[in-house]
Amino acid sequence: MEKIALIMNSGSRKMVINEKSIKRLERIGEVVFGNGNTDRESVKKALAGATIAITSWGNEPFDEDILSVCPGLKMIVHAAGSVKPIVSDAVWEKHIRVCSSANILSTGVSETALGFTIAASKNFFFHNENIHTGGWAEGKQNIKELYDLTIGVVSGGWAGRHYIELMRAFDVDIVLYDPFIDDKKAAEMGVKKVSIEELCRISDIISIHAPSIPETFHMFNKDTLALMKKDAVLINTSRGSLIDENALYEHMKAGNLKYACLDVFDPEPPAADNPLRSLKNCIMTPHLAGQANNGLKKIGQHVCEEIERVLADKQTVCEVTKEMIAKMA
Repeated sequence: MEKIALIMNSGSRKMVINEKSIKRLERIGEVVFGNGNTDRESVKKALAGATIAITSWGNEPFDEDILSVCPGLKMIVHAAGSVKPIVSDAVWEKHIRVCSSANILSTGVSETALGFTIAASKNFFFHNENIHTGGWAEGKQNIKELYDLTIGVVSGGWAGRHYIELMRAFDVDIVLYDPFIDDKKAAEMGVKKVSIEELCRISDIISIHAPSIPETFHMFNKDTLALMKKDAVLINTSRGSLIDENALYEHMKAGNLKYACLDVFDPEPPAADNPLRSLKNCIMTPHLAGQANNGLKKIGQHVCEEIERVLADKQTVCEVTKEMIAKMA
């Protein structure tokens, strides 16, 4: 019989695990609840003898010390996005399987990017303020349909792939920059693979979905921004470190870009004197793309399904390997 340890903090547990998920887990095995804290001693106590661990935001890495209390552990299911905070070399050395919930969170991320795409194309942000300040139809000539435009997608991971699927509902051309995806895979996704420079030059809208790794730090900088169309839209629902915010401010202050729609910043929250706050066409939201409150309950369902798949020796949906970690946020 499996022993399943829920060692997430009380806030995360409340957000992602409902009674339906708990009952489903109880059909799989004995469910042990942690005390709602994620300090080392609390985790070790709940994890003792477990064969499956369920983690979430705020958990420490599974190092040798923590793993010593559960020598039979065969699976860690992370009820959150990136597993980087919870894995260590010891996890891979012990051949423990690791699954994340990035596929679930990416749905909200890509839908937020779609919302920005439509709102910016239709110039909703300008027209809302214009009407509130006494105007009416001024600027309607700047509205664009999602037709005969080029959409640039940076990274074809979970969120990028879902955004591409959503954009297929429109008559647009989609190009992709992702050094980890070859031309054949891109063609299977229905997109054309291009360089980051080409993507910047030809795209009317650019949506960033890349991980925060050394290779992507400030990938949107003075040089790449200068390649973009003057009236292009830049959307970032990924990680703030991918954009050089000072360079973006200078670029936009000079009259470039129709909109920058940013859900992420570096650091977070942005400083009170961050100059981007002064630009009306820089649309800013508080890192909410992947955190739709009611939608988070889907994570609990996904956790149960991944456990069931592993125990039935079936293909997992969102398993992470050591080789994949270097490419992830």
